[in-house]
Amino acid sequence: MTNYQTEAQAVDGLAKAFGNLKSEIGKVIIGQEDVIEKILISIFCDGHSLLVGVPGLAKTLMVKTISEVLDLSFKRIQFTPDLMPSDITGAEILDDNRQFKFMEGPIFANIVLADEINRTPPKTQASLLEAMQERNITVAGVEHKLPSPFFVLATQNPIEQEGTYPLPEAQLDRFMFNIKLGYPTFEEEKRVVENTTANHKVELNHILTGEEIKFYQNLVRKIPVSDNVLDYAVRLVSKTRPFEDSAAPAAKNYLSWGAGPRASQYLILGAKCHAAVTGKYSPDIEDVKAVSESILRHRIVKNFKAEAEGISIENIIKEIQ
Repeated sequence: MTNYQTEAQAVDGLAKAFGNLKSEIGKVIIGQEDVIEKILISIFCDGHSLLVGVPGLAKTLMVKTISEVLDLSFKRIQFTPDLMPSDITGAEILDDNRQFKFMEGPIFANIVLADEINRTPPKTQASLLEAMQERNITVAGVEHKLPSPFFVLATQNPIEQEGTYPLPEAQLDRFMFNIKLGYPTFEEEKRVVENTTANHKVELNHILTGEEIKFYQNLVRKIPVSDNVLDYAVRLVSKTRPFEDSAAPAAKNYLSWGAGPRASQYLILGAKCHAAVTGKYSPDIEDVKAVSESILRHRIVKNFKAEAEGISIENIIKEIQ
């Protein structure tokens, strides 16, 4: 798989693998194509994703299916108000010989599903987010490396629901994408009901291994970017900062806070991967625009005026572009 003669051939291989992954996942997940594309792009960019939607939209099934077709280890953590940091990271216990032994927690997997991350208090959220950033955890002064590749795909119910602990902006910033899930169309829902209420079993094939994913992650970083695309991405992020001279009118009117440099980094990485999986060898401005909404959505904060006038984050991003 990774024995390509040229990098151009390797990019073609990535595009082909991406198409195979989508069709394999489509055996189980009906619709939600844009959501699946974004999750796969974040994986090839070595980033984490936050999936936001009401219960019952197959968020958990989607993540489990992706882990199966990628031939990666998968663990699910159900976040609850009484979940402790050690329930995620693991803890030292006394064995039969009265020696301390480290018992790995569910964070030790290639793909970790953090289900309903906003249902648990900030202390427990922080233990997961530290692992996301550092790719290791420290217990009793000893550092433990997490498996590679390592991705956190977190789900979150809408903030308006009761009993939630919204993630602070600094912690949200660690997610590459904030992906919104909508309800299926009538035809899609009809197919979902038909498939899930019959004796219908699907056999999934493994498309990529962990080593192949790491190869493609390195490949994405090697894709060249022209100066005008780099300028556009950095300028787009600076336009979201309401107190900067470069701020767009929409940012000055409707935002209380803008995106930081991590947004610029992810815009370029996401654009590189989006270009590669759509058959291009270098990203253009359209590739930056294609990933901008999911990257900026959770990094900019609306002010009271935007709330009062019912202006959505998505509308502000479109206006700034």
